[in-house]
Amino acid sequence: MTQPFKKVHAITGMKDVLPDGSASWEQLEHTVRQWLAAYGYRNIRTPVLEHTRLFTRGIGEVTDIVEKEMYSFTDALNDEQLTMRPEFTAGIVRAAIENNILYDRPQRVYAMGPVFRHEKPQRGRYRQFHQIDVEALGFAGPDIDAELIVMLSRLWKTLGLADVRLELNSLGHAGERAAHREALVAYLEQHKAILDEEASRRMYTNPLRVLDTKNPAMQEMADNAPRLFDFLGAESLAHFDGVRKRLDDAGIGYTLNPRLVRGLDYYNLTVFEWVTDQLGAQGTICGGGRYDGLIELLGGKSAPAVGFAIGMERLLDLCQQSAGSAAAPECQVYMVHQSDEAQRVAAGLAEKLRDAGLAVIVHAGSSGFKSQFKKADASGATVAVILGADELASGKAGVKWLREQAPEGQAQQETIPQDRLVIELKQRV
Repeated sequence: MTQPFKKVHAITGMKDVLPDGSASWEQLEHTVRQWLAAYGYRNIRTPVLEHTRLFTRGIGEVTDIVEKEMYSFTDALNDEQLTMRPEFTAGIVRAAIENNILYDRPQRVYAMGPVFRHEKPQRGRYRQFHQIDVEALGFAGPDIDAELIVMLSRLWKTLGLADVRLELNSLGHAGERAAHREALVAYLEQHKAILDEEASRRMYTNPLRVLDTKNPAMQEMADNAPRLFDFLGAESLAHFDGVRKRLDDAGIGYTLNPRLVRGLDYYNLTVFEWVTDQLGAQGTICGGGRYDGLIELLGGKSAPAVGFAIGMERLLDLCQQSAGSAAAPECQVYMVHQSDEAQRVAAGLAEKLRDAGLAVIVHAGSSGFKSQFKKADASGATVAVILGADELASGKAGVKWLREQAPEGQAQQETIPQDRLVIELKQRV
C-alpha cells in the first residue's frame, strides 16, 4: 500500500513571498532601480554559488559568517568546495577581476537578490534574505564615500523614513590597525577574567570584533579599550575629514562611533551604518564602507573600492511601519459577462484594453452576476465592465465604478458603446 505523502513545509528561516505581499517588493525594487540610475549605477548579476575559498579569503576566516553561517558543501561532480553566497561584495569583486571590467574606467554597479546565512531565524534575520548591494569600484577619494551616504539619505527620504540615523567611523590603514591591534590585545589580556567564551576565542584572531560585543558584563571594558581612531595617521584623518566635510555640506547628521567595526575583515578607512530603533535588536538596515585592499587580495590589480548593502526585509518592515501596507490591486478592469458569446466578446475587448496599457481580468468560467461582482470587488479593480444579453444586443457595455466615486459629473454606473470603451477607460481609469 502506498504511504501517504508527508506535507512539505518551507525550510525554517526561508519565507515564501505570496502575491499580496510581493507587490511591496516590486514597488521597492522599482524605486531602488530609479534611485540608483539617478547616480549612474548599473546592474551586475553574479552566481548564487561561488567557490568557498572566495569567501574565506575575502571575508576572513575568523568572521562569524565564515566560521558559523555559510551554507557550504562538496560538489559531488568534481569534489570542489562550494558556498551559497552569504554576501555580494566578494562575488562582485571576483567578477570584476575575471572579466577585467576595471581596465578602462572605474565602475558603479549594484545587485539585488537572495543571500544565505545559517543562523537562528528571528525578526529581520532569515536564513535566506535579500540585499541591495551597491559598489563603487576604482574610486579612491572621500567624495565617493560621502556620495554613497548622501545617496542613502535620499533613499530614506524617497521612502518616507524619518527614524533612521547614521553612525560613522574610520578604520584607517593596515599599519595603523596593526599598531592598534597590538595595544588592544595587550589591553584584553589584562581583562581576561571578564571576557566571555567568544571574546576569549577572538582575542588573538579578530580582537576588533571583541569591542562589538553585546554582552552587558563587557560593555564598560569595551568602552575603555584603546580606540583605533587614536592610532590614525595624517592621511587617514584627512580622508575621514573629507568625508565629514561633505556630509556637513549636504546637511546630513551623524554620530561618531569609535566601536563601529563592521563584521567583515576587508574594510579600511570609512565605515558606516544606518540604524533605527523601530526593528528591535536587528536595528541595522544598511552598512558599508571602504575596502581598498580586497581587489588585490582576491588576485586583481590593486584598486580602491567602497560600497554598502541594505537588508531588504528589514527595509520593507520599516516602510510598512511608516506607511502601513495594503494589498495591491490585481487589475484595473474586471470583465463580468453572461453567456459563452458574452465571454468571447469580453476576451476581445480585454485585449484591446491591454493594448491601451490597462490591466484587465476576464472572469473565468460561468457564474451569476452577483458572484462575479464579488470577485471583481475582491480583485481591487477600479471598474467592472458588464456584458450581458442587453449589452450584446445593443453593442454596448456597462461600466460600474467599484473603488471610488465616479469621475466628477458622471454616473456611478453607465453604458458606453463597445467601440468607445477603450478610449473612455483609457482616459478615465
